[in-house]
Amino acid sequence: FIAYFCKRIQLLMINFIAIDFETATAARDSICEVGICVVRDGEVVETRSWLVRPPHNRYHFWNIKIHGIRPEDTEDAPDFAEVWDEIERTYLDDYDTFVAHNYTFDRSCLHAAADLYRIHLPRLRWHCTLATARRIYGMRCNKLGYLCSALGIPEGTHHRAGDDAEMCARLFLHELAAIGN
Repeated sequence: FIAYFCKRIQLLMINFIAIDFETATAARDSICEVGICVVRDGEVVETRSWLVRPPHNRYHFWNIKIHGIRPEDTEDAPDFAEVWDEIERTYLDDYDTFVAHNYTFDRSCLHAAADLYRIHLPRLRWHCTLATARRIYGMRCNKLGYLCSALGIPEGTHHRAGDDAEMCARLFLHELAAIGN
């Protein structure tokens, strides 16, 4: 009982933002949707997503097949610089840790878009739910949707940034509980 109580107290002190990007093309700076899930004191407190107008509002067929976002959906959307400004102003004073599933993809999207729009990024810590899942679960598949389904984590619409960010946040909390924080 005491071990459980100590583990729960540690989880209550966990604060992070799970983040997910969808891209319009194979280029990492072609972000067309950003999703975040804010976790404060070990609880999901907010999930948001923004459609983003990628450079020249250009899309590739295969990317549309994956996420369903089309040029007409983003023709009047803000560009990444505007969306990032809102994320930075609203969230990053209180959070310096990002969590992503296959964080190398999401981190590379953020850095590529920051380079394109000449955005100075704050120092951020990153955690990868994919790498952690590979270490602790031993499942035959480590895709976000598969893991969430197998672990009983509520699923949203796959490849929509807000839903994927929330699934990632809940997976990370599950992983922390599984490894004893």
